[in-house]
Amino acid sequence: MTQTVPIPNGLPTDRDAGPFDPPTGFTRLRESRPVCPLVFPDGHEGRLVTGYDEVRQVLADTRFSSRLDLDIIHVPYLTPGMPAPTEPSPQMPGLFISMDPPDHTRLRRRLTGAFTVKRMKQLEEHINEIAERHLAEMARLTPPVDLVKEFALPVPSLVICELLGVPYEDRETFQHNAARFMLKDIELDEKIAVVGALNGYLAELVTRKRAEPGEDILSDLARQDDLSIEELTGIAFLLLLAGHETTANMLGLGTFALLEHPEQMAELRTNPELVPGAVEELLRYLTVADVFYRYATEDIEVGGETIPKGSTVVVSLLSANRDPRRFDEPDALDVHRNARGHMAFGHGVHQCLGQQLARLEMRAGFAGLLRRFPDLRLAIPADEVRLRTDMNIYGVHELPVTW
Repeated sequence: MTQTVPIPNGLPTDRDAGPFDPPTGFTRLRESRPVCPLVFPDGHEGRLVTGYDEVRQVLADTRFSSRLDLDIIHVPYLTPGMPAPTEPSPQMPGLFISMDPPDHTRLRRRLTGAFTVKRMKQLEEHINEIAERHLAEMARLTPPVDLVKEFALPVPSLVICELLGVPYEDRETFQHNAARFMLKDIELDEKIAVVGALNGYLAELVTRKRAEPGEDILSDLARQDDLSIEELTGIAFLLLLAGHETTANMLGLGTFALLEHPEQMAELRTNPELVPGAVEELLRYLTVADVFYRYATEDIEVGGETIPKGSTVVVSLLSANRDPRRFDEPDALDVHRNARGHMAFGHGVHQCLGQQLARLEMRAGFAGLLRRFPDLRLAIPADEVRLRTDMNIYGVHELPVTW
């Protein structure tokens, strides 16, 4: 009997097994049918892919297009009720995450030099200083304090602002708009207005940098005359959002996970050399950027199933990273695990450009936090922590802690 998943109210989001585990609907499907038909509210039949090998295959195969329908271009993930795209359509300039080669290649290549391992390594000391400065400021506060507000959000925000050349004093404006943009249940008109506000701000910024470039990534790009202001704006939009949203949520949710696994936290305090490996394990275990979409440009076989041309394909990175066919006891957090091969940063041509930067920020953040606050603990019961189930990037809204 063919199993088909209807999604009248969107994809499964219930985390019955706990705040750190995938939606139980995804887990059940991965075990029974890792490439499963699913029906969108408009009747379009797509595919949901939840197995590790299958997700990896989809992300590696450029016949699964990353281009988005014009109505969806303002939304980071497909919203139930919108029509599935029937053919590629014009893209938001510069937003190369939703482009295919060769357009994607042309724009991404401009940035590879800015995010090399060598260049990120050169920033490591400065990132450590930023993390330590914010931890020192937090230590001067009277607990309880919100770890997200005082540490998890400002550290990656300041780092990406310095790298891009975005004035840090403007952070409240772009953080507010970024948070609105990431909301799942938001009217399309409002989403478009938020994108317009962000793009308006960034267009003015890159225009200034083209006239008077400085020593930052956006200025380096602005010096390239063959990139239009619209393309520069789209690139800035993507880097600014991706550069602080995901890392901030990993720092907040990762701290919550460690606090709920005190033996793992104690292990890291005793053996700080384990922190880099623990960061990889937390990335695998939590995978805050979970659901992504592709569009089959031809009939393609995945995991023994034929995905028909024209299908919208939904992939779950979190479910893939919890696949027991790839990781032993995948639902356990184990800071000793070799999590090599996890897909928290995606896979294929769209694998996260800033992953080395994110790693440095998380290593500095978790190591500093564990060292400076040996008695760190939740200030509220764990079941009262507000989870970002309403957002397209998972995490915690606040994390009240004391020491």
